[in-house]
Amino acid sequence: MRAAVATKLHETINAVWRIESAKLIAGLMRVTRDVGIAEELAQDALVAALEQWPRQGVPDNPGAWLMQTAKHRAIDAVRRTQRFSEKQDDVARELDTAHEERAPDLIEQLDDHVGDDLLRLMLVSCHPILPSEARVALTLRLLGGLTTDEIARAFLVPEPTVAQRIVRPKKTLSDAQVPFEVPRGDELEGRVASVLEVLYLVFNEGYSATAGDDWMRPALCDDALRLGRMLAELVPREPEVHGLVALMELQASRTHARTGADGEPVLLLEQNRGRWDHLLIRRGLTSLDRAAALGRAKGPYVLQAEIAACHARARTAEETDWKPIALTYTDLVTLIPSPVIELNRAVAVGMAFGPEAGLKLVDALRDAPALQRYHLLPAVRGDLLEKLGRLDEAKREFLAAAALTQNERERALLRRRAGAT
Repeated sequence: MRAAVATKLHETINAVWRIESAKLIAGLMRVTRDVGIAEELAQDALVAALEQWPRQGVPDNPGAWLMQTAKHRAIDAVRRTQRFSEKQDDVARELDTAHEERAPDLIEQLDDHVGDDLLRLMLVSCHPILPSEARVALTLRLLGGLTTDEIARAFLVPEPTVAQRIVRPKKTLSDAQVPFEVPRGDELEGRVASVLEVLYLVFNEGYSATAGDDWMRPALCDDALRLGRMLAELVPREPEVHGLVALMELQASRTHARTGADGEPVLLLEQNRGRWDHLLIRRGLTSLDRAAALGRAKGPYVLQAEIAACHARARTAEETDWKPIALTYTDLVTLIPSPVIELNRAVAVGMAFGPEAGLKLVDALRDAPALQRYHLLPAVRGDLLEKLGRLDEAKREFLAAAALTQNERERALLRRRAGAT
């Protein structure tokens, strides 16, 4: 009985941490101006909760308790350190006075600008000064509340590797004295684009795992969606933010239909659309409408969301209108030239205008350097060859694709397709 109670308590603490940690770190970073110190202080508050809540019980407002505890530690840290500027010393004295003279108002004082602080933290953790994998790891750590072990397991990399991807960027940001502020104009747009890139990478790794035994890692999709929705509320005038949220909502709506009873992949045209999540579809279409209402030129995330919306609106695979999908892919590849997008366009063209038309586009990509180790090139080619009745060629392509993929579920699917031709 005691073990069950302890387990439930730890689950509660973990859930509170996942929800509140980003706010804690963001608020503390406004005081300390150092992401590493802010995270350490927030972790100290978590340790205090693990020590005190089993004895005292979970407080009525656990998030506020964590914030107050973290702020007390921030005051102590600022009082101890000699490395802060005169302005930061002033902030420390103000916080100290607040703590001594009107402690009940302390939480309110640090929570005045939670939204702004969260946006600042997003922009810092996704700063272009950091390499892509570091931005992903730091964002999941600081804003997603994931542990180093959870991130390592999600991306199938050693835990020490992830730890370095978190420690080194924090030092880089500190050494570069990256300001904890929201930039303006073109700089803000560029920084938001970096955040979107990170969320897109995280979601895609969850949606189609690049390696391992699982076809999907839904928890990563959930984390990306949660952060995307948060960002959409923080910068509501950016259509690409709503576009990415729409794309993720619409893609995530297929989650339950994308795997069979044993976890095997189920391809889009074979999915039971009755299992699609229609609440997520409605939310995705609403986000797409929000992007359109801003009246700006369509960016890559809005265009991809429009493609996903075409699929979402079709009640059956046969009702899918492939011509607008093919045209939207043409717009997308014009905006951001990419052989991967060209390959996706070839699939849509093959569905809209016949497999011969699609195969012609795929064959034009066979020498593209970026696709030489990309398993979906032979997979798509095999599918088109199969539809044309060229079964021996299709089998060779499916086997080639199976040899290239690092995902065990996908490899098994491709081998089954090879055996069926």
